[in-house]
Amino acid sequence: MAELIDKTFNFFKKEIIFSISLILAIISCFFVKPSISYLNYINWDTIILLFVIMLIVEVLKNLAVFEMMVRRLLTRIGNTRGLVLVLVSTCFFSSIFITNDVSLIIFVPFAILALKKVDRSDLIILTVCLETVAANVGCMVLPIGAPHNIVMYTVSDISFGSFFMMLLPYIIVSVMFLAAVLFFIPKDEIALPKMEKVQLERKNFFRRVFLGVDYYLLLTFIALFILIGNLENIPSLNLLFKKWIVGNEVIFGVISSQIISNVPAAILLSGFSSNYEAIIVGINIGGFGSLIASMANLISYKILVRECSELKIKYLAVFTLLNVALLVILLGARFILS
Repeated sequence: MAELIDKTFNFFKKEIIFSISLILAIISCFFVKPSISYLNYINWDTIILLFVIMLIVEVLKNLAVFEMMVRRLLTRIGNTRGLVLVLVSTCFFSSIFITNDVSLIIFVPFAILALKKVDRSDLIILTVCLETVAANVGCMVLPIGAPHNIVMYTVSDISFGSFFMMLLPYIIVSVMFLAAVLFFIPKDEIALPKMEKVQLERKNFFRRVFLGVDYYLLLTFIALFILIGNLENIPSLNLLFKKWIVGNEVIFGVISSQIISNVPAAILLSGFSSNYEAIIVGINIGGFGSLIASMANLISYKILVRECSELKIKYLAVFTLLNVALLVILLGARFILS
């Protein structure tokens, strides 16, 4: 019995985000009777897309594509600040077109590998934090940059141009924040290690690829979809949501994003209010703050834990500090603009 408790506790520590999401989803099932309709809660397009992308990333890693790209990058950059700037900028610009989730799945492992290559593991935490912020900022540029914006663009029928202009002030403020933090990264000269010829391991290739996929991340997303689906189907909560949301879309978008993440928050709020502009601002600002505020935040955290598990506590502290600071700044900007 004691051994089972130890294993359960260790699993909870290792997969804390999944464990909490699962517990909340199970609790919600006591209020909405489980049925086949639960399957309709889940955005299967998102789940399948993430699974395919993670498979592709594992293929690239096992073919040493990341290794070769990192080597080429390191020969062209002279100092640590320049390296981090390139890594963060890549997340920003790529998230505009391939979504923040996909950008982080691809470039966070790339950044960790690059920093380890030049023996600067001390910069991993700050770099991954900034990459995550940059991806969440870049995804504001176009409505196709993130799942929550795709949801709102589909519902609201707001044009690309109007969407961009609505979020432009917050993009500018966020970019200035990123630039200010990057300024404090030292400009140390990069010491390139001696690099042996890349060796490809062909044995058990497909097994390594499929085992490399983070299935608990996919299950975390499924648990969150079930949780929000059940919340929407609890009559008493429906009445409260209608009372609270209308007229308070921005602040409610921020608060709900901190608890259930901004993708479910977008679905939830758009079902109770037609003030889509305020909802869009709220859920985009709300993507900063807590680890769960954006599913992209969870993706970065999970990758970092997988690659550098010893850094997870310090990463959470630095991530929360930076994100809460930016969230407060953006709320201040909203107050000034409104």
